[in-house]
Amino acid sequence: MTAQTNKAAIVTGASGGIGAAVAERLAKDGFTMVVNYAGNAASAQAVVARIEAAGGRAVAAQADISDVAAVARMFESTETAFGGVDVLINNAGIMNLATIADSSDALFDRHIAVNLKRTFNTLRQAARRLRDGGRIVNFSFTRIYLIMLASVGTLSVPLAADAASDAAAGEKIFAHCAPCHSTKPGENKFGPSLAGVFGRKSGTEAGYTYSSALKAQNVIWDETNLDAWLQGPSKFVHGTKMIYSVPDEKDRQDVIAYLKTLTK
Repeated sequence: MTAQTNKAAIVTGASGGIGAAVAERLAKDGFTMVVNYAGNAASAQAVVARIEAAGGRAVAAQADISDVAAVARMFESTETAFGGVDVLINNAGIMNLATIADSSDALFDRHIAVNLKRTFNTLRQAARRLRDGGRIVNFSFTRIYLIMLASVGTLSVPLAADAASDAAAGEKIFAHCAPCHSTKPGENKFGPSLAGVFGRKSGTEAGYTYSSALKAQNVIWDETNLDAWLQGPSKFVHGTKMIYSVPDEKDRQDVIAYLKTLTK
């Protein structure tokens, strides 16, 4: 049973993935949740239903956070319904990857507009409206995007193209994953530690909060399942937090070969 508090939290982009997982976790800790979404009302309502089924309180709030007026209305409606706002989680963001050479101005500008400007819109309202003792948490998609953009641009050229999987090449590709995943045992970051991941059951790394979707998947991370996961995480596990994929088959095999070396 969830122990209720009198605190209200807004999570942007909470209709799925990381945002949904954060909203469900905060609800378990007693927060009344405002599940923000831009267009997927059904998914947002599903998150609300899961929270309420677990004994929590939640409402779905449609607001395109690129719209200054819509953001203000979302905060105002939260204040009216729950007496105030105590926590803002800036989760909404995008990450459309390309190498530096292939990135267009439009692609770069879109990331800045979505991941910075929209965040500013909610930060401004939070600075004006959060109750005493309030908290703001920003998930830095732009920083991760820039790191990955740089690593994809610099590491994609020298990879060997031989047929056999290559752990050394896989380690280079893994640099794309390093901002989110540690290879040290017990060191969880944005994602769980991948030390010992090969042969491990999904959703079992100690100390990491997994999405309910991944915990329910109940698979062993062998060559077949890791290949399917890396090819398309959201296709392999609908509702997962993972957003980065490895589309090239040879690159996936190299990464898997490297992950094997982390299991002793």
